[in-house]
Amino acid sequence: MTPIKSPLAPRADATTVLAHTDLHGRTAVVTGAASGLGVETVRALLSAGASVIMPVRDTVRGQQVADELARETGNAAVQVVPMDLSSLASVRQAAAAILAAAPRIHMLINNAGVMATPQGLTADGFETQFGTNHLGHFQLTRLLMPALLAATPARVVALSSSAHRLSDIRWDDPNFQTTPYDPWQAYGQSKTANALFAAELNRRYGPQGVTANAVHPGGIMTGLQKHMPEGEAQRRGWIDENGVPNPAFKTPAQGASTSVWAATAPELDGVGGLFLEDLQQSTPLDEANPSPLFGYKPHALDADSARRLWTLSEQMIEQTGQ
Repeated sequence: MTPIKSPLAPRADATTVLAHTDLHGRTAVVTGAASGLGVETVRALLSAGASVIMPVRDTVRGQQVADELARETGNAAVQVVPMDLSSLASVRQAAAAILAAAPRIHMLINNAGVMATPQGLTADGFETQFGTNHLGHFQLTRLLMPALLAATPARVVALSSSAHRLSDIRWDDPNFQTTPYDPWQAYGQSKTANALFAAELNRRYGPQGVTANAVHPGGIMTGLQKHMPEGEAQRRGWIDENGVPNPAFKTPAQGASTSVWAATAPELDGVGGLFLEDLQQSTPLDEANPSPLFGYKPHALDADSARRLWTLSEQMIEQTGQ
């Protein structure tokens, strides 16, 4: 089967992807929209006429971004809602506010995330990256499902990463309670979880008109790297000695392109359960000749793991009473 592709070049920016798309009358929710990829995602959606809700932790910064984008795009249909993904109580409050403002949601882009954080726990006792990147979005999506179903056809986009290659789900110890903590393994686990969540969400709700896909945006220097020492970024080849990003990296506007493509492209109508990158359907990683920038490991879309993770996530959240 031929992989699905956008007709645009892989490094087209997000606004270009939506240049000929009319999103008037459609509502999008974009998490993590106060910085980095989120800003460019919202910019593109507003430019195409969508109404956008921005659940953000830093509401002061979020409102500044919303005001700037409204002026730049000429579309004032943007609203900020406070939400901290590391607190399930905050997620529940945010979901209630979003549902009150938008009984129909056509696009949910789960963009927010943290990376390679020091060892820690969320407000509910989960490992920081698993709890924030996966469980927070898992709960938000479940709570917003009535509005997604009311808007069908609707789409959910889950931001994953090539870092999913670093770790499958640590089924026996997802919170690193009994094994030494590794910030990159924890990040990889959370990104695998994002992809598996999209796969299982699509299996459950795709037949009802809510499709879901995972997206790897590419390598981009954003605030996501704030926990990484400059020396480590240099050793990894992400920046040079002057702090200039590797030329292979994308700009934030280019990094946001696959997210908005996944949320709107006609070639993806009714299509879900995929891993997308560079404006196209990704393919399994060739272990004999792995590309550093393209391809996914099969564990990221494993159907049995996706079902198992959904059940585990429900159980973990239920134990908190949230």
